[in-house]
Amino acid sequence: MTDSTRHADVIVVGAGPAGSSTAYWLAQAGLDVLLLEKATFPRDKICGDGLTPRAVRALIGMGVDINDPGWGRNKGLRIYGGGVKVELPWPELASFPDFGLVRKRTDLDQLLAEHAAKAGARLLQGCTVTGPIVDERTDRIKGVTATYEGEDAEFHAPLVVAADGNSTRLSLAMGLRRREDRPMGVAVRRYFRTPRHDDEYMEAWLELWDGERLLPGYGWVFGVGDGTSNVGLGLLNTSKAFQNVDYRGMMRRWCAQMPEDWQFDEEHATSKIRGAALPMGFNRQPHYTRGMLLVGDAGGMINPFNGEGIDYALESGRLAADIMVQALARRTPAQRERTLYEYPRILKDEHGGYFTLARVFVQAIGDPRIMKFLTSHGLPHPTLMRFTLKLLANLTDPKGGDAMDRVINAMQKAAPAA
Repeated sequence: MTDSTRHADVIVVGAGPAGSSTAYWLAQAGLDVLLLEKATFPRDKICGDGLTPRAVRALIGMGVDINDPGWGRNKGLRIYGGGVKVELPWPELASFPDFGLVRKRTDLDQLLAEHAAKAGARLLQGCTVTGPIVDERTDRIKGVTATYEGEDAEFHAPLVVAADGNSTRLSLAMGLRRREDRPMGVAVRRYFRTPRHDDEYMEAWLELWDGERLLPGYGWVFGVGDGTSNVGLGLLNTSKAFQNVDYRGMMRRWCAQMPEDWQFDEEHATSKIRGAALPMGFNRQPHYTRGMLLVGDAGGMINPFNGEGIDYALESGRLAADIMVQALARRTPAQRERTLYEYPRILKDEHGGYFTLARVFVQAIGDPRIMKFLTSHGLPHPTLMRFTLKLLANLTDPKGGDAMDRVINAMQKAAPAA
């Protein structure tokens, strides 16, 4: 590579949904953006593969073709708990579509990275970023060191985006530590060949028993539509039992309780049981510092209510890109900084109150008695469950919505920003 190809307006580290969204919107605005991905596509990512209407809206906004045959479409959520089964269609809203999607991350991430490349981003696969390059005079990041095509390389840009997932080594190298007062989750999942692969509903099981213990979290079954379903468990660290859970053993025991004709057994498994950490509720801050912006999992942007992160990854990418486009057009360094500091402020305005509500909620369900009370008393009430679905999936109309929307929006505004 020549020196000129190693310079850009912005470097984005990591081509998951957050990084690809950021790169796409930057390229759309005409900026020169380098998108550096350590893996080579297709590559897997531990995830439920389920996309709620919030994520679907973001994909539509990016111009992603969601009508090609690779997408599994669903019309709502089926919830099991307290001996009750409830089917909840996605709400009818002006702000969001009324359907969800499922797509394996091996497909989705590649599709989004290529979408960013088609918009003009320069995607380099097999490029492992090894650290930041910091200007000694200003103490700002001005690029990254990397290993690319078997050689050490340097890439330079006035702005760098950390989209390198929950481990976010770039953020750590810049001195950003994880906040211990924020919830963490763990997800484990496995694919099975099953007749349930084209279910019209995504399923959530609200009671996770490990022997005698009721754990905070939920199980899921998301039909991929290709002959397989993504089956998994998500658990929160708010329970005392969290540290001592054998996730893989629990997953096997949970699957063994399912009806035999669903085929959630070793014979029909098409993958190993794999797990990953879920950084939640803005657990790494600030989201902008010294020339670096955090997007997606790197900034802990997973919803503690439901463990969903793809929607916030896509949204934060668009917001970060908008801010950077504006900042780079400013004339002086002071004006650029003022604009860049808007990014964490807008993020907190947008999601801070909601994530605070979620944090209180997950703290509460860490007590198994509260969890048991909620599942046995809440699920039999359809109106309450419709309200809960809107709250947990963060799906409301900001203006002109119904009474449920107004209550949820008011709760978010009243809660202090996360």
